[in-house]
Amino acid sequence: MILALVGQPNSGKSTVFNAVAGYKAATSNFPGSTVGFTSSKVLVDGREVEVVDLPGTYSLTGHDEAEREALSFLATGEPSVLINIVDASRLGRSLELTLQLLELGRPVVVALNMVDEAQRKGIEIDAAALARELGVPVVATVARRGLGLVELFEAALGAATAGTRPRSPRYSREVERAIHEVEAVLGAVRLPWRVPPRLAAIKLLERDPRLTAELAASTPALAGKVEAEARRLEEQHDWSSEQVVCGERHTVAHALEEKVARTRHAHLGWRERVDAVLMHPFFGLPALIGVMGAFFWLVFGAGKYLEAPLLAAFDKLGAWTGTMVPPDTTTGAILQGAILGIAGGFGIVLPYLLPFLIGLAALEESGYLPRMAYLLDGVMHRLGLHGKSVVPLVLGYGCSVPAVMATRILGSPRDRRVTATLTVMIPCSARSTVILGLVGAELGALAAIVIYVVNLLITAGLAVVLERKSRAVSPGLILEVPDLRTPSPYTVAARTWIAIREFLAIAWPMLVASSIVLSLLQISGAEAVINRGLSPLTVTLLGLPVAVGMTLVFGVLRKELSLMMLVQALGTTAVATVMTPVQMITFALFVVFYVPCVATLAVLWREVGWKETAWITGLTVVLAAVVAVAGRFAAGAIY
Repeated sequence: MILALVGQPNSGKSTVFNAVAGYKAATSNFPGSTVGFTSSKVLVDGREVEVVDLPGTYSLTGHDEAEREALSFLATGEPSVLINIVDASRLGRSLELTLQLLELGRPVVVALNMVDEAQRKGIEIDAAALARELGVPVVATVARRGLGLVELFEAALGAATAGTRPRSPRYSREVERAIHEVEAVLGAVRLPWRVPPRLAAIKLLERDPRLTAELAASTPALAGKVEAEARRLEEQHDWSSEQVVCGERHTVAHALEEKVARTRHAHLGWRERVDAVLMHPFFGLPALIGVMGAFFWLVFGAGKYLEAPLLAAFDKLGAWTGTMVPPDTTTGAILQGAILGIAGGFGIVLPYLLPFLIGLAALEESGYLPRMAYLLDGVMHRLGLHGKSVVPLVLGYGCSVPAVMATRILGSPRDRRVTATLTVMIPCSARSTVILGLVGAELGALAAIVIYVVNLLITAGLAVVLERKSRAVSPGLILEVPDLRTPSPYTVAARTWIAIREFLAIAWPMLVASSIVLSLLQISGAEAVINRGLSPLTVTLLGLPVAVGMTLVFGVLRKELSLMMLVQALGTTAVATVMTPVQMITFALFVVFYVPCVATLAVLWREVGWKETAWITGLTVVLAAVVAVAGRFAAGAIY
């Protein structure tokens, strides 16, 4: 049995999923950030079922990749029950998707989620009355507190057992007549998806791009008849047929809301007062600068506090093992490499990576990231980018892989290519480890923040260049801004664990293995040969120590490796005793911009093709060299 969680973005689907499946889906208070779905086998009332968390979608018309992903799954006919997660504080808008789900002809259970938020806004909803109006079970829930979830899944199992098909909503006489006529046209056609004829008719009247294209390709004559019905509807209402159908659905949904919801006077709370500042046209940007400045300052402070004692402990361990097994032997090199790899994870990467991920999870969970997107939308538009480009760019500060995948939410191939190019320039958490663990630790937080500012300016300049090259204009941003909320410690911890788990399972073993390899290359003399081969770039152009060459090779695997290998290549954790401030800044700037890690390259290949991936890779190398050289001379004038 398959239970599909369906709902609009930020309705609490992933929170419901995690409550029954354990924390497997990264819940987000940032609409549009998820484009795939997560599934898990769970026990409900002693019965094993599969629960699927679908991407948030406002409609069953596939306008973007997330909506197409959800609709493709629903159209397979596999889900036994559709659990529609509805935001009770935005009931009328949420019910527009509910009405479409009823058309699928499969058992539906409605989770009236966030009833606490609705009550805070002065909204009281009669769940029993809503159930009677819709003809399906309705269960009130507060998913983040686990309230009502047992009743919800019991209702879902009951609906699956009963197999009751919900009744379809009814619209005005003209729209119903058009639906009936299109259904009659489709009578002799084998539908490309496993959807009821009525839903297919509605989608064709809405000019669903996929269904319309498939009908035109298979039966052009019938497609012409469908188009004639759509035009007749347009002549009657003087709107596009899609607007007519959506308008009817909107009217029905809000009429339902008026029947079952009662609104009383709501008192303004701290959320509204804080939002008045964060979203203010004048104070919003200074607040944004203050929030991000405080964020990086706290990350730097926590990392600096943790780094020193950890490195001192591992230095003592390395010195002690060096007396037991000579480092210039194969066994000694392997042992020293393993210790340095473990030390790199504990003492160099984790002290900065962990607080960075905690802070990023807290910002996202609080709902501040969508506000950041709103404030930056005007900037994005001036740069020629679609407003939704803010979503993958902000996600890029966490990890470039999901950020590149998030470009699917953009409708235009041009916007996806440009945004993917810019996304890989954003310093992800791994690159941030290099910035904070090298420049921040040795030169201070202000120097690290300057590198972030330089990165933003370079990325913005590149956006302008790419926009002028494409000569296209992108629309602005339409993005739901969710309510502010106090970050849940459990959710922040769980999100951080999901992110840090990848480091522990993949990056850290790679750190240890790479450290061992570098130790063996050092005692064999191969490292010196490779470094001499790269010296025209590292020494001549960038002015770095010759030993830095090998670190850049390892950095292509994982960006954290650049810093770890730097420590090993220089033979000391006190990098400032070997490299000058100018060299540290030059190295950090080059690492921030040059070749994305192999995981990001693989995702880029899949999303934009190998030619575009090759072009982006070449661009990062050239840009990294230019920016690093410029940074070298600029830093030389200061230090």
